[in-house]
Amino acid sequence: MAEIKEYQLFINGEWKTSTSGETIDIVSPSTEEIVARVQNGTAEEAIEALKAAEKAQKEWKKMPPRDRADLLYKLADEIDANTERLAVLLTREQGKLLKVARFEVAVTGSFIRYAAEGARRIEGDIIPSDNPNEQIWIQKVPRGVVVAITAWNFPLALAGRKLGPALAAGNTIVIKPTSETPLATLELGDLANKVGIPAGVINILTGPGRAMGNALVESPITKMVTMTGSTPVGQQIARNAAENMTHVQLELGGKAPFIVFEDADIDAAVEAALHSRFDNCGQVCTCNERMYLHESIHDVFMEKFIAATKALKVGDPMLEETDMGPKVNAAELKHMEHLVEISVKEGATIATGGKRPEGAEFERGYWFEPTVLTNVTQNMTIVHEEAFGPILPVLKFSSFDEVIAYANDSEYGLAVMVFTNDMNTIMKCNDELEYGEIYVNRGHGEQHQGFHNGYKKSGSGGEDGKYGFEQYLEKKTFYIRHKA
Repeated sequence: MAEIKEYQLFINGEWKTSTSGETIDIVSPSTEEIVARVQNGTAEEAIEALKAAEKAQKEWKKMPPRDRADLLYKLADEIDANTERLAVLLTREQGKLLKVARFEVAVTGSFIRYAAEGARRIEGDIIPSDNPNEQIWIQKVPRGVVVAITAWNFPLALAGRKLGPALAAGNTIVIKPTSETPLATLELGDLANKVGIPAGVINILTGPGRAMGNALVESPITKMVTMTGSTPVGQQIARNAAENMTHVQLELGGKAPFIVFEDADIDAAVEAALHSRFDNCGQVCTCNERMYLHESIHDVFMEKFIAATKALKVGDPMLEETDMGPKVNAAELKHMEHLVEISVKEGATIATGGKRPEGAEFERGYWFEPTVLTNVTQNMTIVHEEAFGPILPVLKFSSFDEVIAYANDSEYGLAVMVFTNDMNTIMKCNDELEYGEIYVNRGHGEQHQGFHNGYKKSGSGGEDGKYGFEQYLEKKTFYIRHKA
């Protein structure tokens, strides 16, 4: 039997064993085997990491932006050089397809490179004053110590998404990956040391949210919290950070509508709907969570969509031919079963799927079939509760106003997908949909230069692009009076 690797806490450039003496088992979603163990860190170790980051930031912010960027480029190169090792680790800890894991590693390096490009583009303003012999200077400066709390669905990419702009802007960072999937993120510690990033600039901790997480968020050392995760956790973080008026950036839950109008390209919409629901086993915040089809194209669309869904191959995520792997853990699997059960009780019909797949290879692990529910009405639980898994409710609509009302009838407002070839419809959707991201004639998937921003309970602050980079900077205003 292979030896199980035990990861330590990465604090101030060194690996340290937690004083708690406790560890957390990381379990494969495919086999339920123990993949590795990590430290069950304490609140005291959270403060130790924050102090190390605070000390390091005093020198890191003085480093010329170009030099900070050069170190980030080197880190991205090291991530790329370790693609296969990191991808295998991601698949083992999270259950995602190996081909998707390779893509995640590539995106991680790309996030960091994009942020590094912005290090030399931090610009302020000089504004005329109302007073004679005076100018107003607005300078953008790093906030200080950033705490990054990441989710389990794309753990490495989310770490890169936050680490890149935080460091490029002159901040230091303490990363707390979720306990389900911390392994690939922990590997960044050795890579950071290898490329010469100074000790304390990057710190990586594992441990329970109630102890370690609260200590990180509530500390006056922390000047910014950037978190990706569930809405309830984000709300609690906002409350905990309020005592010190700490800046909070939250990317939270979603219940994205997928709207297909009568003039849409049906084949393109079917393909996008399929991948936007079942990619990463539906564990994407911008996934197709509820699908609205115009009544005139409903039947032809569903015939093609059900056939495509049934053709998806569920199985070993390491194999190239697999289309969908397992859910991340047992609790998530039970959530899928609960949602199907309550949907059927409320009157929905299971068109396909709805249970654990049959076969010896599925006896262990957290497997669930790609599932489509029909005869769904707007008031059902499945239309409003985030599934975050491979379950898709399908509804009909007859008019533009009706589907816009349905789409906006949600406490979430992260993403929406619209298929139509009518520019007037597109512009009306732009005006009336209450969502931060609107995808037209394509599935989900944001880009680095965009802005990943949610409305309502889907978050605040936003990520990516120049607007996301701004979150990691504070402003100082100087009123400069001089002699004539």
